[in-house]
Amino acid sequence: MRPHATPRLAALTLATAATFVAPAQAQEAGQLNVICSVQAEWCNMIQTVFARSTGIKVNMSLKGSGEALAQLIAERANPKTDVWFGGTGDPHLQAAEQGLSLEYKSKALPQLHAWAQQQAQQSGYKTVGIYSGPLGFGYNTELIAKKKLAVPKTWNDLLNPALKGEIQVANPASSGTAYTMVATLVQLMGEEKAFDYMKALHKNIATYTRSGTAPIKAAARGETTISISFVHDGPGEAMQGFPVATITPTDGTGAEIGSMSIIKGSRNLDAAKKFYEWALTAQAQQFGAAAKQFQLPSNKATPLDPRIPDFKSIKFINYDYAKYGASAERRRLLARWEKDVNSLPR
Repeated sequence: MRPHATPRLAALTLATAATFVAPAQAQEAGQLNVICSVQAEWCNMIQTVFARSTGIKVNMSLKGSGEALAQLIAERANPKTDVWFGGTGDPHLQAAEQGLSLEYKSKALPQLHAWAQQQAQQSGYKTVGIYSGPLGFGYNTELIAKKKLAVPKTWNDLLNPALKGEIQVANPASSGTAYTMVATLVQLMGEEKAFDYMKALHKNIATYTRSGTAPIKAAARGETTISISFVHDGPGEAMQGFPVATITPTDGTGAEIGSMSIIKGSRNLDAAKKFYEWALTAQAQQFGAAAKQFQLPSNKATPLDPRIPDFKSIKFINYDYAKYGASAERRRLLARWEKDVNSLPR
């Protein structure tokens, strides 16, 4: 564990380790190579606790979901990775489609929310949902007030001419967050209207960032007024004292399903299955909130931090993860976005 971990975190980590293991078991029991596509503190926690509780040495590599998929494709003939943990679900579905991940039905599936089970079913049990987070808007409360701007409550509100240059969103070619936005708008409005909308929105975008979390960090720090982001990224910024709040559009939104996959050709398959089962337990799923990440965990028994978005109060579209997670559909939509939206002057 890192020396600056909070007392609450230290207690949770030690208690969880004790839940899973007796001291006699914690001997060297092999190793495991994990690509981790969540935030570093969360990755570090699961690495530490799983190693302590099983004796299995965890070699953890931190990569965004796009980078992770590219690595798995490059390693296809000689896989060096055993488990891919976290990151938006679309690349996990693409990995399943391309035969990069292994079919595995966890005994924990009945304990998971329906959306997590559906992710497993749609992938042929080659991935599983481990958390979900809604798409919405972040905004700097001080800048909104100072500039006398209305808090956006619908997608259409972002087209207000007063917001020219006031909004940041990521580039969907590099960011799962922004691709979720494109796929959400297409499903919400129909494809033609969605692209007309994104062309109009383009006039108000200050910059398209590479990373999906960069816009809300910019809003928190007063570098932009509004971000299009996963709203679970807001509370962690607010906890650091930044004047940032989040809202989900009342006309409907989508959500990511962060996922986990065992890699086909894993050299440490027994250890990979142990990690997979462990990561789906209610105890292990508390580490997201302990690391100040407030997605909804997939295990229904996981105690919920009050800062996790209340899914019952959000209007969700019926997001088709199978269709929009498919490689061909993603490539087609990204090519159209590049041609019809990103090429326009602002």
